[in-house]
Amino acid sequence: MIIDLPSTTTSQLNKKIVELRERGGAVALGRVLTLVIVAEDDDQLEDAIYAANEASREHPSRVIVVAKGARTAAPRIDGQIRVGGDAGASEVVVLRLYGALANQGQSAVVPLLLPDAPIVTWWPGNGPKSPSKDALGKLAQRRITDSAAEKNPIRSLQSRAKTYADGDTDLAWTRLTEWRAQLAGALDLPPYERVTGATVTGKPDSPSTELLAGWLAEYLGVPVKRSKTTSAQGIVSVTLERPSGPISIDRPDGRTGTLTQPGQPTRRVSLQRRDTRDCLIEELRRLDPDEIYEAALKGLTKLAGTRRSTATSSAAKADSTKADTAQSGTTKATAKKTAPKKKTASKKTAATKTTATKARRTES
Repeated sequence: MIIDLPSTTTSQLNKKIVELRERGGAVALGRVLTLVIVAEDDDQLEDAIYAANEASREHPSRVIVVAKGARTAAPRIDGQIRVGGDAGASEVVVLRLYGALANQGQSAVVPLLLPDAPIVTWWPGNGPKSPSKDALGKLAQRRITDSAAEKNPIRSLQSRAKTYADGDTDLAWTRLTEWRAQLAGALDLPPYERVTGATVTGKPDSPSTELLAGWLAEYLGVPVKRSKTTSAQGIVSVTLERPSGPISIDRPDGRTGTLTQPGQPTRRVSLQRRDTRDCLIEELRRLDPDEIYEAALKGLTKLAGTRRSTATSSAAKADSTKADTAQSGTTKATAKKTAPKKKTASKKTAATKTTATKARRTES
């Protein structure tokens, strides 16, 4: 059942929810949390509600969806209530905020929160740089973002690594659960040797690939190479180097992986890409801080440090080349004053090389 309440108030929405509950004969709520969803558009809104409804079968909750309308319109709230088959095991309240209210999501949400129940805020699209400092994020014990859904996934992930607070998490991290389980299981088999290095291969803009590399770098304490490929989506392969031979998991098709390691038969493992529903269900199972996710974020700085060193080395080489070229041009100008154009050409060549180096640094 879907009920639209245009130009309404939070008080009227609350009264309507109680009325629907009494009409349906429900005495006890049975809700375990309030899930606040911050949506950017209608498509994202419906996809998020679908995932929340599916998750509600394991985590019955009140779902409050905040969608921003036109800021130039007169201030108003268009409400919508979904119950029954349109809400799974939850009750869904959609708030479309217009005008000055578009930036007042917190004040619209607070009256609708379930009393004495934990709060989770989820941004299925572009989220804030610092979720814990966002107005809706401050309400929640758990804050869920999805770097993979953002315009610049890697930059968003690096930004959140700097602003991490207890309760922050990312669905890009949740998608790694099966990968982490397979790698941990492989290391539990003989021979029990120390890992000396690792390589993680994936799409350049895959935040899950970055997080997996960061996790390995932080916990194994070894150099981790982040290799990029455009031949497939997400993570393609992981290799752990050991004295007796490498442990390798390859997943070129995004569904089934192949695990190879010394002394063990090659076997196929399930590494199906997880959808948003499954990831959301997993995240709602725990409301305490995720220390392992925090460690993976710390590992990103080690990967970034390697990239910076490479970039610095390239810049140093470019500066050295530029200096040698300039010195050569000066010597030639002294020996033959009638050839000033060659000096200009040398400067142009040096400038071109420096520009190309900067471009490559930006791309990496």
